[in-house]
Amino acid sequence: MARHRSSAVPLGWLYAGLILYASLYPFGEWRVPGNSPLHFLGLAWPRYWTGFDLVSNLLGYLPLGVLVFGARVRAGQAAGASVVTAVAAGAALSFAMELLQNYLPDRVASNLDLALNVAGAACGAALGLVVHLLGGVERWQAVRERWFIDGSAGGLALLLLWPVGLLFPAPVPLGLGQVWIRLQDSLRSELEGSVMLEWAGPWLHAQPTLERLPAGQELAIVALGLMAPCMIALAIAPQGWRRFVLLAGAVTFGAAATTLSTAMNFGPDHALAWRTPNAAAGFAVGAMLAALAALLPRRAAAGLGLVVLSALVVLVLQAPADPYFAVSLQAWEQGRFIRFHGAAQWVGWLWPYAALLYLLVRVGARADD
Repeated sequence: MARHRSSAVPLGWLYAGLILYASLYPFGEWRVPGNSPLHFLGLAWPRYWTGFDLVSNLLGYLPLGVLVFGARVRAGQAAGASVVTAVAAGAALSFAMELLQNYLPDRVASNLDLALNVAGAACGAALGLVVHLLGGVERWQAVRERWFIDGSAGGLALLLLWPVGLLFPAPVPLGLGQVWIRLQDSLRSELEGSVMLEWAGPWLHAQPTLERLPAGQELAIVALGLMAPCMIALAIAPQGWRRFVLLAGAVTFGAAATTLSTAMNFGPDHALAWRTPNAAAGFAVGAMLAALAALLPRRAAAGLGLVVLSALVVLVLQAPADPYFAVSLQAWEQGRFIRFHGAAQWVGWLWPYAALLYLLVRVGARADD
């Protein structure tokens, strides 16, 4: 098989990062174990276990197996060798996580978890192999060639991650990237008791000056938040009717992910509470402007995307966190949605900045428009 740049590569690395985060969180109070770090390999079946533990450890590594297999096959490796690579990658990562858990007092290294993780990676690799043998990889390549340009792997990964970031509670619908307040808290904690805190204190205690988000700024954040993934799609899609289908998909996924996030935080009865007049108007404005931008060449769309994302980041950083946002955020951090915590939190914080870097590369890339 010919070599292709696959979106499975960045997605695979990101998923491995999620596993690392979920396995070692909260990363504190490291200590040296009283016995050999490899002691867990010879332990008997654990006394306390649940069906949920078994299923979650098995399914948790399944996507990793699929992604590693897909990345290796798309890189031109033989299918059998790709299966071995995927299983070996899952086994190596799981073994490293279990080994490190020996040094965390809140974690317990388990040979059962290791076996289930390896089995999950093997199931994922087997699933990828079946799809490959049925011609799914070739069909996906044909679809991708019709809908996207060459070298679109990074853009596709960003588009797939965007709805995940929306699951983490945001102060404004589609307002990804509000990382500054959390960064201030972390820096204050790290500098506590040092001379540097005196110098940086006013800067680290600075908060958004707005007590309440103006209606116009809320509308602008929603509109820009919707336009951001649309600009990425336009930067990697050839001109034509397919662009408008991609834009419609972005609007649909944005609304669906925001509705799901609201339901998770405030209950199914309040799933559509995010649809305030300003938010609805922001969706309409963002969709209309994105449709007009669909007439632009790819490089021009990438340049406009840089402007959109820069404005979004600035407005989101100025947005105050309302009490409802604080309550929902606390629920996440107390473990209510621990399975989504690492992925959605980090994607929601970092997605706009990763998108900025990607579009900057697209603007500088050689275009065929």
